[in-house]
Amino acid sequence: MKKIRTILGDIEREKLGFTYTHEHLIAVPPVHQKDRDLELNDYYKSYSELLKFKEAGGQTLVEASTLDYGRSVKQMRQMSVDSKINVVFTTGFNKHIYYPEWVSEKSIEEITEILTGDVMNGAEGTDSKAGFLKGGAWYNLIHPLEEKTTIAIGKAAVITGAPVWLHTEAGTMGMEMLDILEEENVDLTKVAVGHSDRNADLFYHLELLKRGAYVQFDGVGKVKYYPDSTRIELIKGIIDAGFEDKLLISGDMGRQSYLHSYGGGPGFEFIIKKFIPRMQAEGISNEIIAKIFLKNPADWLAQF
Repeated sequence: MKKIRTILGDIEREKLGFTYTHEHLIAVPPVHQKDRDLELNDYYKSYSELLKFKEAGGQTLVEASTLDYGRSVKQMRQMSVDSKINVVFTTGFNKHIYYPEWVSEKSIEEITEILTGDVMNGAEGTDSKAGFLKGGAWYNLIHPLEEKTTIAIGKAAVITGAPVWLHTEAGTMGMEMLDILEEENVDLTKVAVGHSDRNADLFYHLELLKRGAYVQFDGVGKVKYYPDSTRIELIKGIIDAGFEDKLLISGDMGRQSYLHSYGGGPGFEFIIKKFIPRMQAEGISNEIIAKIFLKNPADWLAQF
């Protein structure tokens, strides 16, 4: 049986437990990103938030900070050791506005080699191996550099067998990124399309699902976009269409203003303490909730 690659080594899928499939512990966007609310650079505050997740019942956190977004394997590894929470980290890229210059300078083959090395050998001078690959695109378009990195991610996925997670800007360009990966012979059943609930369009979600991909909702609790009632209706639509096995839910609490330990909210506890009870009150069964937070993450991540 295939295993899941965590920051401390490969584990059996039964050890994954309750999982958030897209969060951030340490994130440092490039200096030209003027919105420093996105910067999570305090080890102790981030660790404190991780403990809140554990105390609420969380067992695994999928950390999505990329090569262009201040990933810190050593800090995440220490958090996993200290908290005894499984951490699955990534290699890859967010979006072109964050890319370092070497992305344009290196060939697709050279980028593929970097990504493959992170998955197979270890990242940032450690023996900790990335558990998934991440790519992304811009709002309503794929920048040429994003196309380049998505091709490299596709090649690395075929070489390593690693699952893939896609950043979509406001929920756009998911289908187009799947097209690129498909051209590279990636198994789309291993691919998760993130931020899909930012585009609150059930037809779009079902089209992604029909291609075999996972759809991830990770805006839970962010009512500045729209209320959670909209997410509940989208979730019900996916369940009614028979795709509950391909739905992932997380919070993507990647801002200081989202995390209690940094003085914000709703924090890592929100989904467990408030959103899941809301799902239950709205008629979503415990069996399906368990699929979304236990079975589906294990199915997606267990590729090694």
